[in-house]
Amino acid sequence: MVSINIRRLPGNEDIPLPSYQTPGSAAFDLHAAVKEKIILKSGEYRVIPTGLQMAIPSGFVGKITPRSGLAAKHGISIVNSPGIIDSDYRGEVGVVLINLGKEDFVINRNDRIAQMHIASYERVDFEEVDELDSTDRGVGGFGSTGR
Repeated sequence: MVSINIRRLPGNEDIPLPSYQTPGSAAFDLHAAVKEKIILKSGEYRVIPTGLQMAIPSGFVGKITPRSGLAAKHGISIVNSPGIIDSDYRGEVGVVLINLGKEDFVINRNDRIAQMHIASYERVDFEEVDELDSTDRGVGGFGSTGR
């Protein structure tokens, strides 16, 4: 198991540490560290602070994704989904929420606003070539597989 050092920023002692909601959860919840409630109007997006800093180990990345319940019930998503938290970032983790729903959405302090999972990754080297190998799909792009 990978350990991640986490720090609550001053004034955010009431913000819950990230936690997994079930034994099978792959992602943990992030909470809003807003000072006052925020009303996110339809079509509006804002960076919502979490009040947390994390030290993600080298070779790992944090990926922030929408909470399915907020998406299904209210149309709340993340503009840059997944939001990437690199292993060398030490600032406050923020979530760029967008309201794609038709109604205003209220964000209160400590609301669960997003989820994050930690994944390992590999860096790659790039080698420029004159041609790529061929495949059955070839250059077929969006929708080219018939789905």
